[in-house]
Amino acid sequence: MVVATSKRSVMTLYSGANDMFSHQVRLVLAEKGVAADIVEVDPSSFPEELAELNPYNTVPTLVDRELVLYEASIIMEYVDERFPHPPLMPVYPVARAQSRLMMTRVVKDWYFLANQIMQNKNVDANRQSLEESLISIASVFSSQTFFMSDEFTLLDCTICALLWRLPELGIKFAPNVGKPIETYMKTIFHRQGFKNSLTHAEREINVGYIL
Repeated sequence: MVVATSKRSVMTLYSGANDMFSHQVRLVLAEKGVAADIVEVDPSSFPEELAELNPYNTVPTLVDRELVLYEASIIMEYVDERFPHPPLMPVYPVARAQSRLMMTRVVKDWYFLANQIMQNKNVDANRQSLEESLISIASVFSSQTFFMSDEFTLLDCTICALLWRLPELGIKFAPNVGKPIETYMKTIFHRQGFKNSLTHAEREINVGYIL
């Protein structure tokens, strides 16, 4: 994976090669043009130092000098505040709160269903639930340039990490039904930051998109 290096940093990110939460953070770093040492963690053999840094021994984990952060949402907001240009959160408090709430819903609802599918738990039912949930708000994807905003935000980072994995989840929208979502996906997936955020394993998921 290549991360843009226009800004110097001493950050180290422990990241899964095909992990939605790690992908979110890598995308924020790439969009910000922040250099970071990416330590790709094998899920079957986590490095000893990770357990020493993070009591939950999970990815993503970010180390910035003496600071250690875990939980993707916390890491993303920290990076956004530490490197404020371009900003990836809305300016106004109400819009920021709405964005945070939607990110929470995406993780609790869509990520949960996606993880159930990946773990082979009630696959057909969970796949149907996820597809129907996405289609039910398809119009939101086309109401503004990005999701709930005319600017690319952390909410987009959260959503597109899941949408990139739709082929892996066995979800393919019927003609025209998911057109607003597919248009949104093309907009996001062709951003240079998104391309730079992908690991080799993640590129293999969605080879249908020309990167």
